Amino acid sequence: MSVLEIVILLPILAALAIWLGAPARATSVGAALINLAIVLGLLFQFKSASAGGAGYAFESARVVLENPAITFGVGADGVSLILALLTVLVTLSAVWQIATDKPAIYHIASLLIAGGALGAFLSTDVFFIYAFHELALIPTFLMIGLYGHGEDSHRKAVAWKTTIYLGAGSLILLAGLAWLVLEYSGGQKLTFDLNALRAQAASTPLPVEKQGLIFFVLLLGFGTLVSLFPLHSWAAPAYATAPTPVAMLHSGVLKKFGLYGIIRIAMPLLPQGLQVEWVQHALLYMLLGNILVMGFVTISQRSLDKVLGNSSVMHMGYIFLGIASGTEIALQGAVILMFAHGISIALLFALMGRMRAQLGTLELSKLGGLASHAPIFTILFAFGTFASIGLPGLANFSGEVMIFLGAFGSDGSSTLGPLQWTVILALWGVVMSAVYMLRAYRSVFQGSANAGLFMNDPVVSQRIPLMLLAAALLIVGCCPWLLLGLLKSLSVVPVAAM
Repeated sequence: MSVLEIVILLPILAALAIWLGAPARATSVGAALINLAIVLGLLFQFKSASAGGAGYAFESARVVLENPAITFGVGADGVSLILALLTVLVTLSAVWQIATDKPAIYHIASLLIAGGALGAFLSTDVFFIYAFHELALIPTFLMIGLYGHGEDSHRKAVAWKTTIYLGAGSLILLAGLAWLVLEYSGGQKLTFDLNALRAQAASTPLPVEKQGLIFFVLLLGFGTLVSLFPLHSWAAPAYATAPTPVAMLHSGVLKKFGLYGIIRIAMPLLPQGLQVEWVQHALLYMLLGNILVMGFVTISQRSLDKVLGNSSVMHMGYIFLGIASGTEIALQGAVILMFAHGISIALLFALMGRMRAQLGTLELSKLGGLASHAPIFTILFAFGTFASIGLPGLANFSGEVMIFLGAFGSDGSSTLGPLQWTVILALWGVVMSAVYMLRAYRSVFQGSANAGLFMNDPVVSQRIPLMLLAAALLIVGCCPWLLLGLLKSLSVVPVAAM
């Protein structure tokens, strides 16, 4: 069994062991720690294993079907390894934060989501990339409906809405992937192997207009899973209602699957699809909806869970901006921001969950003064807050700057085209982020609470995973080259000037 297969199967097997009666907390935390150690080891070995090439390292394949050709193939490049690192970091923090009085299903669901995400990021067969993502969605729906926050009718309504949106997005994505596989198989034996499909795309590319049509179908499918505007309305209520570990894993990790799919599947197999003018313009309008419309929506929120939920939707627009530009620096910035956003939003949801458990409310008007009696909590929340608004020295800043610079100078022209105007408008999103995040931070931690609420700092053992996430934001923010060095093999597909 290859090391990547172990990384994927370990959380799934740990979930099975807990279901069969193994101690939940020890099993889940132990599996998460082992996976973190393995992924860190793979990161150190990656350069020598990849030998500077643009392909995958640590590859392994097991034939499942001969015709159609389906293999349980695994492999890692810089993008998938960075997202695997994101997954194991958030998984460790999520399972560590689960209170001892919670049922074992919390650990089982968290591990299944983590295993599905790792399988989607590390598989090299389109069938298994899709299947692993669907595996991760099932516990998300169930946990929101059964153990979510709020009244029974509310959480069931949110679970159904999330199921319908993501189910529809998955069906659209399945149609786009099937169309893609059929086109590149050319009447021969069907293959789902991503490397074989890339070779076929390089040797016999599809007509440009057909590439545009398939790309747009994939954009709708992947975009729904990422909460691309206007297919976004499921996300904020789902994150506000979901149990804390599920909110951390879905918003921080699983949401990145759609972005990963566009970078890893749509762009290499349909290199001219994003150059079709109507596809370009549609993506620009939608990502501006994420940044500007959702920015105003987030400013209007008066509850911390809704602020964080809508903020997560808004920040997806920046990553789509990097994808829309297609330049090397912007795509690298998009990957860095995927990692940074995942860490920062997971940290904020973890801290928000502790606030909900201790205070019983997240209404900003009822909070205040927490800094005076929970200083460690206040500092940790500051890391997530300032990273979210793009403060220099934290990871989000590196990704956002690279996206803006790469997108604005994508065509080397002195004139302003649609992409450049989009960048100018998107910059206002940074101002909006500062407004709603700093206002929320002030309302929670400064002044005095109207209701006289009191909160304790987390005990030392509970600080460890939170400090790990905060340290990741600081380390990547100060030394982004640690991740950028892994992205030298990133497949870049420049798009035409817009």
